[in-house]
Amino acid sequence: MRVLTWIFRLFVFLVLLGFALSNTETATLRFFGIPEFEWRAPLVLFLLVFFVAGALAGVLSAMPVVFRQRRLTSRLRKDAAAARAPEAAAPQPDSQDAASRALTVSSGGFHGL
Repeated sequence: MRVLTWIFRLFVFLVLLGFALSNTETATLRFFGIPEFEWRAPLVLFLLVFFVAGALAGVLSAMPVVFRQRRLTSRLRKDAAAARAPEAAAPQPDSQDAASRALTVSSGGFHGL
């Protein structure tokens, strides 16, 4: 399975490399039609810059949700640990402790003790 994954990755890389090499013509990017704000570069560079900017914007927009989920997860883990702590610290009751023996003696009378 790992070999198939690496073959697929190599194929995607080669397709994208071919795309980049076939789009080397110079393109002009104009900012709001102002002649002083023109940028001339290969088309593939524009695509790369805007792809990276979009990916960065997506990651940054997801960060508040990730941090909120991490805080919630840590809070739930602390609550679960606190809920388990008293159970572990409490002594385990005997099969017939003193209270249940007293109840048996008082409700049914004296049974050979």
